[in-house]
Amino acid sequence: MLSIRFLCLPLLLAATALAAPTAPDTPVLEKRTSPKVTLDKATFVGTGDGSVNKFLGIPFAKAPVGNLRFNLPAAVDPYNGTQTATAFGPACPQQALSLPVLSGVLSDAADTVVNGFLSLIEPSAEDCLSLNVMVPDGTKAGDNLPVAVWIFGGGFEIGGTNIYDGGGIVKRSAAMKSPMIFVSMNYRVSAYGFLASKEVKAAGVGNLGLQDQRLALQWVQKYITQFGGDPSKVTIWGESAGAISIALHMVSNGGDPQGLFRGAFMESGSPIPVGDIEHGQGDYDALVSQTGCTGAADTLQCLREVDFSKLKKAVDASPSFFSFQALKLAWIPRVDGVFLTQPSQQLVVNGSVAKIPFVSGDCEDEGTLFSLSSLNVTTDAGARSYIKDVFTPNATDAELDKLLSLYPSTPSAGSPFGTGAFNAITPQFKRIAAFQGDLVFNAARRFFLQQRAADQPVYSFLSKRFKVTPVLGAFHVTDVLNVFGGGELTDYLINFTNNLDPNGPTVPAWPQYTVAQPQLMTFLDGFTPTKITTDDFRKDAMSFVIELSLKYPL
Repeated sequence: MLSIRFLCLPLLLAATALAAPTAPDTPVLEKRTSPKVTLDKATFVGTGDGSVNKFLGIPFAKAPVGNLRFNLPAAVDPYNGTQTATAFGPACPQQALSLPVLSGVLSDAADTVVNGFLSLIEPSAEDCLSLNVMVPDGTKAGDNLPVAVWIFGGGFEIGGTNIYDGGGIVKRSAAMKSPMIFVSMNYRVSAYGFLASKEVKAAGVGNLGLQDQRLALQWVQKYITQFGGDPSKVTIWGESAGAISIALHMVSNGGDPQGLFRGAFMESGSPIPVGDIEHGQGDYDALVSQTGCTGAADTLQCLREVDFSKLKKAVDASPSFFSFQALKLAWIPRVDGVFLTQPSQQLVVNGSVAKIPFVSGDCEDEGTLFSLSSLNVTTDAGARSYIKDVFTPNATDAELDKLLSLYPSTPSAGSPFGTGAFNAITPQFKRIAAFQGDLVFNAARRFFLQQRAADQPVYSFLSKRFKVTPVLGAFHVTDVLNVFGGGELTDYLINFTNNLDPNGPTVPAWPQYTVAQPQLMTFLDGFTPTKITTDDFRKDAMSFVIELSLKYPL
């Protein structure tokens, strides 16, 4: 039997690395003067260790409570007085995750990892829209350092800034003589940030989590010079939901970034096949019913006024990414007519994309983690029904036949890829994992790159590390350790933030991705940690997945 400790090791390592505070290399005995920065008429007092100064928990928006709940974020009033900025602000309210029904070691492992991860995010509160700024010690206004703005992931359902300490990255940038500033922000997740229905669309309050992020980027433009940053040199960077968010910022506003960013660095996230905001009507109606708002003349206003504990209980009952429907998320960015005017992949086809350099990469086995909730699907007929009912309800029989032929139940063809007959814990697990991983991640990434590589500098990677993880392989989120844990991606990110090119003297050469030569920086286990490979795997399958996602957005 597999040991729980072994199965959880990659995620636990990642969680440990992300949560650990950055410490100086040698003990500091003398009392240090706390770093300070002036914003408007206020003095913010941060914390420093001699290498990195941190200003934490700075509010960038008014508390989204009362009439600001389920409403557009409002910028804070001008700052004044003396304010302490030495602790991360609370995360926004989280959605409880309904763990898949597993047995034995898999059940124990999932419970350990998920509950351990969620415990790191706490505390949470509705008044949560704050951000953090980390700078090399000694940085002052006028230094004009480039800025990396981190947007966390979590399936648009969970996440917060307090588990992502960018101090180690800032310290590394100084050691490389390419100093940069790290910024991270909280934004509303789950229904609190991505409520979806005809009522939401009519009120013009869709995609609130993305609007929170946009307001934080505007804050950076207004205030980052006070920290020694250059507002014209901002790179937006994120993973999973954070990377998807970045892609959506790139395709919004007709592709005009409005000077908010000049580069993008995306880990496991691209424009995804999402449809109209009214596709969320069923989940909205359930929320209204469970909070007692069904009879209200204005159900949206009723949700704003309902007691938070009652609202949270209803939100927690929503399907999560560990529910049977998996990556067809209940609360996700959708076409609202304001932030997104069309499905994001259609906007890419239309050329509505910010013409900036970007990096976009994935893990090889993106779909495995999200396929643990469908282990009761064990037959060809069951797989067909699952894919049709959940992901492609309008697909024709001929289209389903073709899709299933491109994603066969043969274990050697499934994910974790390259593991032969191993990890086939059910007759359909590896097949469903392959399909989900391509639909939301790898096919979406390749489509984005192929559409844009002729018009702007782009780079791509594939992470095959932690491949030996039983059942999951090189699963979603494992690449985060490569950047927050001090791997090669750390230096690539620092180089890109400084020069809009990931290459530099401390890391292997990373070729630009082109339509004719779609080359990937591939991260491997073992004695050869990197290799340049070609992005041509599962070519027919991914092309057909994109054809379906353009035709039938979720």
